[in-house]
Amino acid sequence: MNEFNWQNESELEMLTETSLKMRALPQTDFFVNPETSQVTNSAAFYFKEITGDFVLQAKVTPEFQGIYDAGCLFFMKDDTHWGKLCFENTDIGTQSVVSVVTNGTSDDANGVDILGGTIHLQMIRKGDLFGFHYSHNGQDYLMNRYFKLACGPTLKVGLVAQSPLGKGTSILFEEISLRELTAQNVRLGEV
Repeated sequence: MNEFNWQNESELEMLTETSLKMRALPQTDFFVNPETSQVTNSAAFYFKEITGDFVLQAKVTPEFQGIYDAGCLFFMKDDTHWGKLCFENTDIGTQSVVSVVTNGTSDDANGVDILGGTIHLQMIRKGDLFGFHYSHNGQDYLMNRYFKLACGPTLKVGLVAQSPLGKGTSILFEEISLRELTAQNVRLGEV
C-alpha cells in the first residue's frame, strides 16, 4: 500500500499489509447532484493510479453513525466520471450495498440489505466495462451492477471513507487486494 496516494487526506492507521482503518471526516462525499449538477468531491480517497484492467477487493466494516456513512471501493477519471461501490447506512434505515455511477452527473442505486456489520466488496474493470459485486464470505460474489463507462486508460483506484450528513466515522478495510489483471467474466465477477 506504499504506492497509494491521497485525495482529501484524512487519518489512516495501517493495521497489516492488507488492512487499514480510515477516518471519514464530517460532511464529506463524492456526488454530482443530478438535480443541480453541484459537484461534491470531498471524501477521503486513498488510491493508486492504474492503467488498464484491474480487480479491487476488500472486506468493509463501517462504524455506522450518520445517514449515508459508508466505506467504498472507488475509481475515478475526474470529478464527473467515476464509480463507487459502498457499504452504506441508507436513508431508509438499512445498511446496504449501494452503488453510484457518475457520467457527468451521478445516479444512486440502493442494492441488497446486509444483516451484520461486514461485507466483502469487489470492483472489476475490463476495458470500458465495469462490474460491482458483493460477497458474504469473500469467495462467492454476487453482482450488484454491470455497466459501461468510457473513461480512458488510466484511473485512480482505491478506497473511500464518507460521511455526507454526519459528524464523521471510521471505516475498517481488511483483505485489501488491488490486482492489475483481466477478469474472466466481469458480469459474474469471475476473476
